[in-house]
Amino acid sequence: MGAGMSGGGGKADSVIHRTGLEDSLTIHFRFLDSTRMRGFDSTIYDFTRKVPLPWTGVHLGNFGNASRSLLFTPLMQSGWDHGFHAYDNYNFTVAETRFYNTTRPYTELNYLLGSRAEQMINLVHTQNISPTWNIGVQYRLITSPGLFQNLNVNHNNYRVTSWYQSKNKRYQNFFLLVGNKLQSGENGGIKRDQDYLNGTGYEERSNIPTKLGRESVNSRNFFSTSIPTGTFFTNATYLFRQQYDLGQKDSIVTDSTVIPLFYPRLRLEHTISYSTYKYRFKDQGVNDTTYYSGNYGIHISPGDTFFIQDYWKELVNDFSIYQFPDAKNSQQFVKVGASLQMLTGNLDSGRNTPKEQNLFLHGEYRNRTRNKKWDILASGRFYVNGYNAGDYDAMGSLERFLGKSIGYLRVGAQNTSRTPSYLFNQSSSFYLDSADKRTFNKENITHLFATLDQPQHRLRFSGSYYLVTNLSYFSSFFQPAQSSSLFNLLRITGEKQFLLGKRGWNWRTWVILQQRAGDGPVNVPLVTMRNMIGYDGHLGFKNLNIAFGLESRYFTPYKAPNYSPLTGQYFYQDTATVKLRFPEASIYMHFRIKSFNAYVRAENLHTFDAAAGGFTKNNIPTIDYPYPGLQIRVGIFWSFVN
Repeated sequence: MGAGMSGGGGKADSVIHRTGLEDSLTIHFRFLDSTRMRGFDSTIYDFTRKVPLPWTGVHLGNFGNASRSLLFTPLMQSGWDHGFHAYDNYNFTVAETRFYNTTRPYTELNYLLGSRAEQMINLVHTQNISPTWNIGVQYRLITSPGLFQNLNVNHNNYRVTSWYQSKNKRYQNFFLLVGNKLQSGENGGIKRDQDYLNGTGYEERSNIPTKLGRESVNSRNFFSTSIPTGTFFTNATYLFRQQYDLGQKDSIVTDSTVIPLFYPRLRLEHTISYSTYKYRFKDQGVNDTTYYSGNYGIHISPGDTFFIQDYWKELVNDFSIYQFPDAKNSQQFVKVGASLQMLTGNLDSGRNTPKEQNLFLHGEYRNRTRNKKWDILASGRFYVNGYNAGDYDAMGSLERFLGKSIGYLRVGAQNTSRTPSYLFNQSSSFYLDSADKRTFNKENITHLFATLDQPQHRLRFSGSYYLVTNLSYFSSFFQPAQSSSLFNLLRITGEKQFLLGKRGWNWRTWVILQQRAGDGPVNVPLVTMRNMIGYDGHLGFKNLNIAFGLESRYFTPYKAPNYSPLTGQYFYQDTATVKLRFPEASIYMHFRIKSFNAYVRAENLHTFDAAAGGFTKNNIPTIDYPYPGLQIRVGIFWSFVN
């Protein structure tokens, strides 16, 4: 079963309330670019909240391999971009980093064990050194040899945070270190010189020959990281932000203490960040030279090592000013700022060592009213000069609470004009089409969206409309291209929870409809569905919260993108149709006892073949990349208050 984020079903209960820790622990967190304090989401029915791949995503046959979305999700960020996004789901990022504030040291120990030695370890610890200073650390390891040859995965992610605020509330700073070391085998897909999936003698899928890599190199050793043929993507960000506020002081006086308060009216902010991005492909001892010559026009002698990389360093200095119109509402402010970005590339292409820079201006307005009925956001960024001069993005949204019977309505619009990612620049080592020296125009994408969320009725509707010009893409294993024609795409999503009686039985369904109009290099399934039918409740035990049932996913046939291992890109194709043999099916049992959570799952039950007596009816969501058969997953997620 594919994994992913979910929605619907009403508001999640609080982890503090449900775990019985309310007397010993108070913990909240915020994100770097938001002042809103948040609590944990402790719903247990949805396993996909525990793993980094969305349920709308598909991988290449092993958890941790390159992934893509079944939805149309164009990159809508102006400015410089390296262009390698097939592993984005497995990255720790700055945007989703949590800065905590807690009254007691808090630790999470998470461990997932799956079939064929698949393992995921996630460790989180945070504590306040003092009432005004919190530190946090997180480490995650994903390792899986995979069912098919040469798909071994070993991902390491780490994060360190610090949040300090002075006693008088005027000054605060944030420090963040995020690092990702992603290693994934590349097998080019299974060979098609015979019907291996249905052939006798290949019931053990690791015996099926693949297009890249040497035979039988998969290791079941937890500590093994040997990947002779694969992708190696390493990135890291070091960020330090300081803020100083001007405003009015106040305090709360009790019988024994005086609690200082401060209401900012003007905030000065400086942020400096340094990032590195290293994307590499390596084939140590080329086995099948015809794969490179046939798909890329690259001629390599058998046994030679093929290696290629793009390596970038990025330094950004930003200065911003906030103004708070309402002294007692920090959720309402106007922000303006300017950033200087310095870029240095170290490319194997030998064409040059690029050094680029950008100067861009940005602004933002936010207003979440104190009665929580209105939530307004407007933001924009414009590149004044440099490599991405003329790029811009602008976004605005308005959310309104319309009452319990109607719920929350959010509408918005976004427009982006951006230079295509550097991968489409001839200086990139991964620009392999030497016969085509084209220059790419700026992409322009408009996105209109609306969401109606009705927690009382356990219902959510959303719609997105995209209008796209000059979309850059890959038309083959190595050929970059750009669509000059205008096309649009409409997506409508419905999420609903139905109560099946009064004893805790539920049917949760997600239905996504997508349709492209116009001649564009984008294919998407018309219908994508996810369903969960099961029980959610306590079974009469006060400290038990349990969810069990059946889960399924399905999407209609369509001409799905193919994958290019060397460039790490999914590319457009319109000849072969991808069709699921059966809807994906899993059974699950998830439960929580106080702070202990456990997940037991049997996935890909649809692959059972009664005639063969095994789970061999593999679905193939990407051309030549089958999904595995039966997978058993057991996860333990435990939190502690020290």
